[in-house]
Amino acid sequence: MDKDALKLRTRRFALAVIQLVEGMPKSMSSTVIGRQVMRAGTAVGANYRAACRARSRAEFIAKLGIVEEEADECIYWFELMEEANLLPQTSIAPLKSEANELLSIIIATIRSTRSTANPKSEIRNPK
Repeated sequence: MDKDALKLRTRRFALAVIQLVEGMPKSMSSTVIGRQVMRAGTAVGANYRAACRARSRAEFIAKLGIVEEEADECIYWFELMEEANLLPQTSIAPLKSEANELLSIIIATIRSTRSTANPKSEIRNPK
């Protein structure tokens, strides 16, 4: 998947998260969890865009690490929403699945970027 396609996919994910949160019941727990999942869900795309503008391979990998954390956090909040019965599982499952797929893509990208790094550019202890 090229970077433009992934930018679009993460934006669509953010919009779907916003729609999910807007449809949550009005309660204290829904408000708290909704804010958390909205923050994490929209951060996936925002941080991926930032990663695409990285000035170095190290910065790219570091920013993708943030994307990884945010996607994983989304999964946590989706699991909590399911367990708390805040929404029907049928509403949460597609987003949870997409978050897992995005997480897998980001992890694979981090690994492949690390494996193609120039070993001479890494700092090493000569001992």
